[in-house]
Amino acid sequence: MSNTQDLDLHRIRLTSPFWTGYQALARDVVVPYQWAALNDRIAGAEPSHAIANFRIAAGREQGEFHGMVFQDSDVYKWLEAVAYLLCRDPDDALERAADEVIELIADAQQADGYLNTYFIAKAPQQRWTNLAECHELYCAGHLFEAGVAYVQATGKRRLLEVCCRFADHIDAVFGPEPGKRHGYPGHPEVELALLRLHEATGESRYLALARYFIEQRGTQPHFYDIEYEQRGRTSHWNNHGRDWMVRDKAYSQAHLPIVEQTAATGHAVRFVYLMAGVAHLARLSGDEAKRQACLRLWNDMAQRQMYVTGGIGAQGWGESFTSAYDLPNDSAYAESCASIGLMMFASRMLQMEGDARFADVMERALYNSVLAGMSLDGMRFFYVNPLETVPRIMPGNHAYDHVKPVRQRWFSCACCPPNIARLLTSIGRYVYTQRDDALYVNLYMGCEAEFERGGTNFSLRQSGDYPWGERIELEVLADAPFVTTLALRLPEWCAQPRLHINDEDVGIVPDKGYAHLARRWQPGDRIVLELPMPVRRVGAHPSLRHASGRVALQRGPVVYCLEQADNGADLHQLALPADAGFRLLPGDGVLAGKAVIHSEGVRRIPANGDALYRYDAGAQALQRQPLVFVPYFCWANRGEGEMRVWVDAC
Repeated sequence: MSNTQDLDLHRIRLTSPFWTGYQALARDVVVPYQWAALNDRIAGAEPSHAIANFRIAAGREQGEFHGMVFQDSDVYKWLEAVAYLLCRDPDDALERAADEVIELIADAQQADGYLNTYFIAKAPQQRWTNLAECHELYCAGHLFEAGVAYVQATGKRRLLEVCCRFADHIDAVFGPEPGKRHGYPGHPEVELALLRLHEATGESRYLALARYFIEQRGTQPHFYDIEYEQRGRTSHWNNHGRDWMVRDKAYSQAHLPIVEQTAATGHAVRFVYLMAGVAHLARLSGDEAKRQACLRLWNDMAQRQMYVTGGIGAQGWGESFTSAYDLPNDSAYAESCASIGLMMFASRMLQMEGDARFADVMERALYNSVLAGMSLDGMRFFYVNPLETVPRIMPGNHAYDHVKPVRQRWFSCACCPPNIARLLTSIGRYVYTQRDDALYVNLYMGCEAEFERGGTNFSLRQSGDYPWGERIELEVLADAPFVTTLALRLPEWCAQPRLHINDEDVGIVPDKGYAHLARRWQPGDRIVLELPMPVRRVGAHPSLRHASGRVALQRGPVVYCLEQADNGADLHQLALPADAGFRLLPGDGVLAGKAVIHSEGVRRIPANGDALYRYDAGAQALQRQPLVFVPYFCWANRGEGEMRVWVDAC
């Protein structure tokens, strides 16, 4: 297996207008806004109480725990986002705020290392009695990821020490030895986090514990059944026949051992978090059976159960996958967290395989479903990301908050907003993959990054107006010549890429979707990659009935949609002729700086007035109508209205 490592965020600075805008938004708006939300200071927003829970657990104030059993994880993800911001933008006030939160977390930690505010403040006798439903290990995982990120950003070890004490406690509780609990988390996350903690500390016990959790999953006798009996057949979720998380083993990918599973199933976020950990372990350990499981399950997910926007998890029940080619548009769940987890899984597959198909999916998710999860002003969020919507009024019913066609200020289950924050602030980690065989360029965004390969230090300066511009330049910055291989991704959406080195044409021979450039590089060498971006009609597999007779538009990595704001209501009556041309125009207002597609379509005019049904209806009249398509990630930023990605073809 190839050795690889994440790029230290101190060693990359983004310069792309697109991404510097998002990172400035994260620094100036998103992270402060989310801090206010965690402290219950957003008027009209769902209360979080997350920071208050830590104060109660630490004995700093009186009160009762409030929120979901996994409420702690929102704070940990916020801390991780802060750590990534501090890598390149030192901010004394922000760092002091983070340090104060870290001290609060340390105060809440128990003498034996245990740390979870729900079980400290509300149910201390129930620790480790309900792994299937209660997220103790999931929260621990997010804590560990925050601890690793913070020490890497600041050099401060306080949070890492808290993490190690908790990890040591978990290691004392779980494992194959007699007297330990032979279980694993209902919601994966701790597996990947333990591997990151192992890499940060060198502690082999953390790697062994991650392996144990992964390999124990799905074995018989089934741990969920054992602990269910041990706690008297009670369920965390109200005890009214809601023990389905225990009964439906596939919901948490625990129906079979990982190496025996054949299809992506169950809760989509849990699936990709788990598989990111499995892929990371497979690469570290050289485990071929786990590698093959990753490839097999990736293929089922990406080739049969993924939306054109990069969303996964088709149905609201269980926030889960359903079956091959079942991808409804208006009821699509496609949780924001699932798309972020998909990027994490893809990144680990890239490290293991060096195959551009994983980067293609990573990019598709990033520029579409991930960015769509947050409003352009950074203060409202989608939990779910449908591909078609007709607004419905659901007054006062919080059960529908996740599926409203407008972004919400916050959620009672607020996993997505801080997850989006940590992804946006860490996006530099996804640009390159460093493997023994080559330095892989996965994502194209203006940046300057520093590398060391074979004892040589050099930088790459990447420039261009991606995802709108077609030209990418990479300049080699070094003090002396050096030899290495640079591998440039050739996106699957680009039919005719062109490559030049120092103004000389270079023939492209793709190798797993990359152009491998092995040479002796000179200081000042310049690579130009041209990726023509015509507007392309995207069709679907014949078995994907929800897109039958329809097309979607994509330009470069960006999928487009129709919105009522530009095209009027009843978008289902619009159609795009096969011979329609496309014009690219700059957006205005909140769409300023984005490319908007104009075309000529038709609107079908219903006959027979208001009759609900009509006998022997004749052909509908067609009326020509201009069509305006906007980037999918920009939808729902101009008020409530209809939206549609797949458009009828005619």
